[in-house]
Amino acid sequence: MAPATIPTTMRAWQYTTTTGGIEKNLTLNDAASVPAISSRLGDAELLVQVLAASLNPADYKVPELGLVARAKIHTPATPGMDFCGRVVQTTRTVDDFAIGDLIFGRIDATQHGTLAKYIVAPTKTCAVVPEGVSVDEAAAVGVAGLTAYHAISSYVQPTNKIFINGGSGGTGTFSIQIAKALGCHVTVSCSPAKADLCRSLGADEILDYTSCNISEVLKTKGQVFSLVVDNAGSPDDLYKAADDFLLPEGRFVQVGSTRKYEMFMIRQAPGDLKQLGQWIAEGKVKVVVEETYEMEDLPKAFEKLKTGRSAGKLVVHVA
Repeated sequence: MAPATIPTTMRAWQYTTTTGGIEKNLTLNDAASVPAISSRLGDAELLVQVLAASLNPADYKVPELGLVARAKIHTPATPGMDFCGRVVQTTRTVDDFAIGDLIFGRIDATQHGTLAKYIVAPTKTCAVVPEGVSVDEAAAVGVAGLTAYHAISSYVQPTNKIFINGGSGGTGTFSIQIAKALGCHVTVSCSPAKADLCRSLGADEILDYTSCNISEVLKTKGQVFSLVVDNAGSPDDLYKAADDFLLPEGRFVQVGSTRKYEMFMIRQAPGDLKQLGQWIAEGKVKVVVEETYEMEDLPKAFEKLKTGRSAGKLVVHVA
């Protein structure tokens, strides 16, 4: 496919401050500068025309860190890490992607996020969208899918028991299905309103955190779990209580908390994205998209995300 003509400006959501919340400070700029791929020899990057992006809590939590965020992200900045789009330009050393490829993945939180018409993405954070996977589904995988995969896949074997604290959010819905795809028995916590969703995704046992003390219920089971994945960060005593329900060799992985033992980092592994894409194409993993938004409605999407009550992912149509 012939290279596309790359414009110098594009449409992008931008912020210069997050005082009072990012959703109150976003401006839709029709003349934002298009980012450029690297000219350095050996850099493997793609210029991608974004079709859809999905939101993650880090998309507002990182910018709202104040001085810490400003040291990392120059403004005006565009939020967003997850995306699905088409390759329109590549650096010279790229041979595993071609212009016109429909791809999906994630980028780090930078000045040029995915809530814009064009982004620059390293090839190591991208994969080609498999046949049968929609743009919205692919856009929703990135951060949540990889977080769930990395939190689980390295620590379990078939028939292991796993407890997922918080099973109905973006990472939780992926976690249930990935654990089942790996042959695990899955216990999850969620509210009564989300129980049917978690059950439909494969959860074997559901604990209603609104009507029981999760830590105490888990203690009654004894040391049976090989892995605990905590997506919620509560109850406060869950980590301390884990000695009573984790196997001696068991692991406790914290996601989405400010506790010091959390520090969960996503590995840059394109093979993992390909695995997730394959499972989605095969129907082994369902991408749960709760709601979609048009580009103009991004502030509303952030307002919804901040409630913490999303069942699955929120996707924004960029193009």
